[in-house]
Amino acid sequence: MTRTRARAVRIGVPVLAATTQGAVLVAVGLLITHPPAGWWDPGERGLVAWLAAHRTAALTGASDWLSALAFTPAVVTVTAFAAVALLVGRRWRGAALLSGAVALQAALFVTAAHLVDRARPDVVRLDGALPTSSFPSGHVGAATALYGGLGLLLLRPGHGWRRVVCALLWAVPVLVAASRLYRGMHHPTDVVAGALNGAAALWVVSRTLPARQRHRTGPAAPVRGPVALVYNPVGVDDALLERLHAVVTAHGHHPPRLLPGSAEDSGRAAAERAVAGGARLVAACGGDGTVTACADALAGTDAALAVVPCGTGNLLARNLGLPADPADALAAALGGHARRIDLMRAEGDGLPARAAATMAGMGLDAAVMASTHRGLKRRLGWPAYLLGAIRHLTDRQFALTVRVDGGPPVRRHVRMAVVGNVGTLQGGVRLLPDAVPDDGLLDLVLVQPQGLRGWGAALVGLVTGTRRPGPAAPLEHFRGHRIELTADRARPRECDGDPVGDGRVLALSVRPDALLVRLPGTVRDTPLEGAGAARTEAGRETA
Repeated sequence: MTRTRARAVRIGVPVLAATTQGAVLVAVGLLITHPPAGWWDPGERGLVAWLAAHRTAALTGASDWLSALAFTPAVVTVTAFAAVALLVGRRWRGAALLSGAVALQAALFVTAAHLVDRARPDVVRLDGALPTSSFPSGHVGAATALYGGLGLLLLRPGHGWRRVVCALLWAVPVLVAASRLYRGMHHPTDVVAGALNGAAALWVVSRTLPARQRHRTGPAAPVRGPVALVYNPVGVDDALLERLHAVVTAHGHHPPRLLPGSAEDSGRAAAERAVAGGARLVAACGGDGTVTACADALAGTDAALAVVPCGTGNLLARNLGLPADPADALAAALGGHARRIDLMRAEGDGLPARAAATMAGMGLDAAVMASTHRGLKRRLGWPAYLLGAIRHLTDRQFALTVRVDGGPPVRRHVRMAVVGNVGTLQGGVRLLPDAVPDDGLLDLVLVQPQGLRGWGAALVGLVTGTRRPGPAAPLEHFRGHRIELTADRARPRECDGDPVGDGRVLALSVRPDALLVRLPGTVRDTPLEGAGAARTEAGRETA
């Protein structure tokens, strides 16, 4: 099939599907309003009349609120905010799905309402005389497309809170449909047609959007030798272990060795036993703590690390371009290629030297992580940190001295300081835009906003990646091989999302090319995040 023909098919099929959807909607409406002789009467008038006769103040108030959720201004506002949030998180496909489905169902609703022109039920209608006809229900169609679409975007393997929120979102169209019947605005077939219109719009738009690209342009580098799974027994249950076991054997390997990590060392000893036992690939199945412990054990060896995200932050997996689902991430690593990346060495007063793979910091970020309960993180995932952030937004700035590569000291008053081997946070936010995990350099950002205006400028800088140079900037950046932070007094500190105790000093040094990791795709088509793929020329010159 030629490219032109393929493009025509990809565009023509959804257009044909949308046209068919509209034609069927109108045909069903005309069949209901102009039934042939002997047509079955569904008894719709009786249900609407019964509901109208049993109204109460409480139910009427609830129906007001539910109808408002699907009223045009609310739908437009929620769609716009959701689309912007998805675009900020670099999920353009999700933004296009929501906005496209809401727009398509609205266009078909207007067309069908005009052509069918069905009278509304003959009862006291709580919304008065609306200008559109009864068939189909625009409220239900919009609610199905919007809230149903939001539920679909959350419906993927992950934390239990996703399933709860998904169920609540999918319940909204059902409750909206009930409220429209209760308020006497529609017949039952109108709300059913509206729901089908919204659902069909979601399907058509999802089929229109191009599929997610899988990085595969050449042969992958297979893993040779035994595989071991080092896992956090708190975050990895037997069902997930079985899925990961099946992924390993499906890629032609012998059954992997299963090694639970301990709470004392987060899995470092288990990873060392795996390497001593001949494992050529160690899959770290847990959060950033488990991943870092395994990375420290494998540093300097020829054994490769596969990052299997099963925790709260999963920053390294995110920055290496791995899927969020643990089984998909392991499959991508086994079918991908190997590359060396840097690690960090963290130390300070009262802090024995330890490894860090993603970020380490002092101040606000460390305080938030220390105050967020582990149980809450397990239930909510990384959004649990937002609750902790609210409690600490009023924390005062503190005096900090920064020294990069032994250079002259730089003194600032900051809310927090973060040193990173990678740059992307949850939601696609680039805290350290130049950070690359294999450039031989560390990146530092000082967050020092002044007042509400400063916080606004900082947020804009985080979202857009733009920077304002100078010591007065809300976000100030530095780069180097060794970065030393010295506070005026003991402050909260963290490494890879784990609190490491208060202290005045936090020093980070880069360990270039320390770790061999498995990445998805091939060497040619999988650049790492940040300023470029592999080691940058700037990194070579200063290394």
